[in-house]
Amino acid sequence: MSSTTEGLLPDRHPTGDFFVCDIFDAAPKDDMASMEHPIFSLSTRPDTRVLRYAHNGMSVEVTPSVKGRATIHDKDILIYCISQLMAAVNAGRAVSRQLTLRAHDLLVATNRDTSGDAYARLKEAFERLAGTRITTNIATGGEETTRGFGLIETWEIVRKTRGGRMVSVRVVLSDWLYRAVLAKSVLTLSRDYFRLRKPLERRIYELARKHCGRQTSWRVSVAVLHKKAGSAAPVRVFRAAIRKMVAEDHLPDYALEEVEGDMVVFSRRDVVVEEAPGAGLPPLSSETLEAARALRPGVDVYALEADWRAWWARTGKAPVRNADNAFLGFVAGSGSA
Repeated sequence: MSSTTEGLLPDRHPTGDFFVCDIFDAAPKDDMASMEHPIFSLSTRPDTRVLRYAHNGMSVEVTPSVKGRATIHDKDILIYCISQLMAAVNAGRAVSRQLTLRAHDLLVATNRDTSGDAYARLKEAFERLAGTRITTNIATGGEETTRGFGLIETWEIVRKTRGGRMVSVRVVLSDWLYRAVLAKSVLTLSRDYFRLRKPLERRIYELARKHCGRQTSWRVSVAVLHKKAGSAAPVRVFRAAIRKMVAEDHLPDYALEEVEGDMVVFSRRDVVVEEAPGAGLPPLSSETLEAARALRPGVDVYALEADWRAWWARTGKAPVRNADNAFLGFVAGSGSA
């Protein structure tokens, strides 16, 4: 089944694939997973609330500036920066935390219009990204610490037209984000992501990408999905929005289905996905992932699963009788290392 394009923004500037970084995986792998936590605002109005979120023993506090918290659409800038750095890394070129970008290229790559208003909106997005601060407790070496950082460190307009429109802009990424690029902690993002109109649709797509991984489907309760999405709407309103997504069926790569028990099932559409290391192992049960969280509190179990599959492939792909037990043994061993 392929998704319908009704309800999507027009594809203004056909471009290639991009990459999205797991924001919290930008620090060492044992840090928090990014797409699992609601950092960006889904509001279309300035959101000046301090967001506090806790899940599986980890806490996140997002403090906006007076201009409001960075939005899910502002995140396009980070996606573009990461895509440029990843292309350079894969080509063997030298990279640094400082990027000089052509504003027009950024607008085109993220499927935005290139009118004068678009440049003004881009400037506002930079201001919100620089002003949004994150504080979180992160487990490193078995010891919990508290770390604060910004979505970007600094930005400046390098060159303007005579009319004042930005031509090029210099961005300095935070160190945690830059380390993610060097570690290639990225997920491929559908180009149609930039065609999603609604902030909630973008956030739900992110969660599907994060949690489906190489599995064919992901099952989650509406209550948990509401929490992970970071929606400020009541659960009943959120549920109605999800039902509308199910009916419209235009989410890239994934189909949604509401099932008994107030649950939602995300299923990968019939697309070709490159084989990852460890793809020959069966999927793990949700109970096993919860047991792994109990063994390694505060650690991203999806990153652990990726490590385990890569280790299995690297060490000769030995037969595995019980994948769930094998994974838990790996997690227990890595926790004591």
